[in-house]
Amino acid sequence: MKPHLTLAQTRTPSGLLVTLHDHDGNYAIRCAGAELMHSSAAASEALLGELGLARVDPKAAARILIGGLGLGFTLRRVLALAGPRTKIQVAELLPDVVTWNRTFLRSLNGECLDDPRVEVIEADVTVVLTKTGRSVYDAVLLDIDNGPMAMVQADNRRVYQEAGIRTLVRVIKPGGRVVIWSASPDRAFALRLAKAGFKVTAVPARLHATAKRATYIIYVADAPEARAE
Repeated sequence: MKPHLTLAQTRTPSGLLVTLHDHDGNYAIRCAGAELMHSSAAASEALLGELGLARVDPKAAARILIGGLGLGFTLRRVLALAGPRTKIQVAELLPDVVTWNRTFLRSLNGECLDDPRVEVIEADVTVVLTKTGRSVYDAVLLDIDNGPMAMVQADNRRVYQEAGIRTLVRVIKPGGRVVIWSASPDRAFALRLAKAGFKVTAVPARLHATAKRATYIIYVADAPEARAE
């Protein structure tokens, strides 16, 4: 039986230990010992990318923001669906996670960071969103901190509250889409999105592509089209 190897470690701004592990060619990222993501169970991350790009014209000069790099599965799926004129920003809170993707995880999805359409921003996505102007993004994809429960960083809860949702309303283009990965259903969050004017759909997501049951929820929030003048 092959051992579980700890490849690297870092800490969150609040001091929690985040570790990267390898077991027989499969990779996992853990926070305070709890598994955040695993390379053999990434179907929901790929689905996040598919849902995020579903309304984006591949021929357009679209702008996409991905909050959370993780193991890179969402980015890989977005790149597969995006056109050559699309610009994709990836905001990652922990610089070491970016480094891990470029080194330990290069053969997994790390080479996606070299795509000329990709810009990596080593910063909290909530800060990136706050500094963004009006109607900038065609799609915003958020996979941070297990969703509204905010497991890694307490401040991440703010993006799911009313003020954070107002920020999403501001930065998304008319007819654009916000998709949010969540470890579990959160009806109150869905209601807040709807109250802000989004058309909300809760999409069940599987742990594995062949799993019989859904494990997670992806919230799809579509912004209304611009009103005719």
